[in-house]
Amino acid sequence: MGPRKTTLAGLIAGAGTALAMLVAAVLLLPEPGPSVTPTASSAVSSGRPTSDTSQPDATPSLQVTVGSVNFHVGERAPLLSVVQLGGGRVDLANLKGTPVWINFMQTTCPPCIDEFPLMNGFAVRYEKAGLVVVAVDVREDEGTVASFVRSLNAQFPIGLDTDGSAARAWEAVALPVHFWVDRDGIIRAGALGGIGPDLMAENLETILPGVKVTP
Repeated sequence: MGPRKTTLAGLIAGAGTALAMLVAAVLLLPEPGPSVTPTASSAVSSGRPTSDTSQPDATPSLQVTVGSVNFHVGERAPLLSVVQLGGGRVDLANLKGTPVWINFMQTTCPPCIDEFPLMNGFAVRYEKAGLVVVAVDVREDEGTVASFVRSLNAQFPIGLDTDGSAARAWEAVALPVHFWVDRDGIIRAGALGGIGPDLMAENLETILPGVKVTP
């Protein structure tokens, strides 16, 4: 066999080997499966600040899930003693033996404006059942709060949490937020604001045993 034929035979043999290796590689590759798009897991929040772990240097952010805020239901209510609008103090310790509905709020939030007339109605209707409704304004000056209260004709005491310490003690992570405390000082229900009369009535019944509360 001449040199030219020998070279040609070598090229053909090499090409055949390469083709065989390519076919084998294709046959051995796994079949492609369905593509998966990463999704963020739904975090359950207790109302405390949490950090964005996707960015190591991210600023901690406040994540609140309405259905999972920890209202400490079944636990003893924290202390609450703040200056009362118009004089005196609002002190939960002095209301021992009394069912208390506590609302942390500010004058600038639309739900607060909507809820005050409803709270007025419940405060008046269930006063004889022993109910005391208390609103605690967070971090606003007395003049602003006084004007707000007059415009809505509030029929219940208003506390002034000027430095936000009471809100922190109660973990009032969003405003408005409500707590219903029974005669023994135990929190029986809680809700973030923007609620209607039906839920208000339902939660009031948890601290007014034997009383049929209507919206």
